[in-house]
Amino acid sequence: MGPAEILREFTRLAAEPGGPAVRAEALLSRLQQVVPFDAGAISLLSPDQDAHATLFGSGYDERVRDYLDSPALLADLELVGLRRSHRAVRLGDLLVPPSELVGWAEYLEPAGFRDGVAAGLFTAEGHYLGLLGLNTEAAGRITDTARDLLGLLATPIATGVDPWRSLAAVARVVDHATAGTVLTPSGAVQPLPGLPGHRLLTPGSGVLSAATAQLADGGSLVSFLAPLPVATGAAAAGDGAGTHLRITALAVPPDVRRLATAVVLAGPVAELHGLSAQELQVLGLLVTGASNERIAAALGITRRTVDGHVDHVRAKLAARSRTAAAARALRLGLFVPPALFVRRSARVPEGRPPP
Repeated sequence: MGPAEILREFTRLAAEPGGPAVRAEALLSRLQQVVPFDAGAISLLSPDQDAHATLFGSGYDERVRDYLDSPALLADLELVGLRRSHRAVRLGDLLVPPSELVGWAEYLEPAGFRDGVAAGLFTAEGHYLGLLGLNTEAAGRITDTARDLLGLLATPIATGVDPWRSLAAVARVVDHATAGTVLTPSGAVQPLPGLPGHRLLTPGSGVLSAATAQLADGGSLVSFLAPLPVATGAAAAGDGAGTHLRITALAVPPDVRRLATAVVLAGPVAELHGLSAQELQVLGLLVTGASNERIAAALGITRRTVDGHVDHVRAKLAARSRTAAAARALRLGLFVPPALFVRRSARVPEGRPPP
């Protein structure tokens, strides 16, 4: 089988169903049949860019595996330029003596390896994604042809293990999303391919905190409403287009949780069922199991006003009880979490809840 046929096969494997780790295992297993090696790994750079996280590897002992996921690997890669080069490089091709590389001198050579080849993995836009590294126990097994083939195959391999591509696919289960972001374990955000960001989806925002808290309560998908800082246009008409955004948070697949914790999407609100801004806040407390007394204290209104709001939301949601109203609000995402409450500048007269 020639290089062109091998490239087509790897391109097909990279498009197979499954998450990045599943595809990484399939790609590395097939790679061993065309570029023989004794140990190999595919790893991805963390969003904080302080270390790699191994997606799949085989043949390395625990000490080497720890090195591959440590900042020491990053220092070695910078020294040899692999985060900038799109070519595969063998140990013997390096301009830096292997003895000056921490990974080789302290980990790989003591583990019994005598040769190696590595290729940086890059996105289609040219951003560094991670590393593909192979090692052999005998010197000279990695030929020029094998090195060049590895460089050729690095492109489909990068496509197959790109976690951001997989997260974009996860996001497509939500209709009508107009903005999105990826939340990382450190609380930072990463762009979600295919969607722009939004001012409510910035690091440290209440929306992201609320999304994280909602997911922590269980479930892989949660939805709620976020008030827009400035209601415009359609707000006067009483629909949700100018007053709120629909926020949907999705838990990420297990194999990328070292890189991302959630996909958070924003989009227009299709239907508020006639619920007012304060009724959406009441529902935000009802879904937590709060009593009417606690709701009144949280919103700074009287118990009588809360009673009226609860009656209104039950009627508007066609619910026979407050519990049923809370359950329906949760199912439809028709509530504003308490962390996103916006204090109103003017109080409604006591005993007369807004319609």
